[in-house]
Amino acid sequence: MKLSRRAFITSAALVPVACGVPLSYEHGIPVAQPNPLPTVRPPQVGQNWSYIKRNVFNGKNLGLVTERVASIGATIVIERTDENGGQLANEVQGPWGMAISDPSWSRTLNFNPAIPLWPQELSVKWSKQVNVKYAISGYPDSRMGWQEYISVQGWEKITVPAGSFIALRFQSLINYENEDPNKVDSIRKETIWFAPEIGRWVAREISGSYRIQGQVAVPILEDSLQFQLTAYK
Repeated sequence: MKLSRRAFITSAALVPVACGVPLSYEHGIPVAQPNPLPTVRPPQVGQNWSYIKRNVFNGKNLGLVTERVASIGATIVIERTDENGGQLANEVQGPWGMAISDPSWSRTLNFNPAIPLWPQELSVKWSKQVNVKYAISGYPDSRMGWQEYISVQGWEKITVPAGSFIALRFQSLINYENEDPNKVDSIRKETIWFAPEIGRWVAREISGSYRIQGQVAVPILEDSLQFQLTAYK
């Protein structure tokens, strides 16, 4: 699954969207890069963020997810619950801003080494290409290829249910080896608005596609999802 950076970006940019549905429901107002650059709020036990989850294609509300810093040590564990208090898979970082376990997929993905959750430098000039292996939680030997290109789009003022924030907008384009060998050309695209003052993102949009091995056809779309911050502490 090795791709040149140009070929990878081109292929990821071609992830289709449903006819008549806007690529993004979020519209921030561009602002100048803060000077000096802000610092990211460090983690503390008890910090939490709640997000409403929606299907972008039909606008359906898919529930509320609350994330809470549960412990800080060699790793940082963020516990996640649904609107009924049901336990969801944990997110694990180490150090802050680097994902060891990412539960935002249908199954939790584990990375070694850890990969960036947000830009390591809060500058409009920052970008990074990541080439690692990932494993599915519970299957440590399932090491598969992961290629991600992260690029900053700019600073924006964005309003979500929790309020207005000055956020760094960035994009992640991911080409990954699917656990299902029949699925090839698996692509995921994320647009994220990260607010340093809360140490977390305030809005996030995800879309993806894949093809079936041996079939010449248009890519098959996965769910396109949107998350908005509703409250934080």
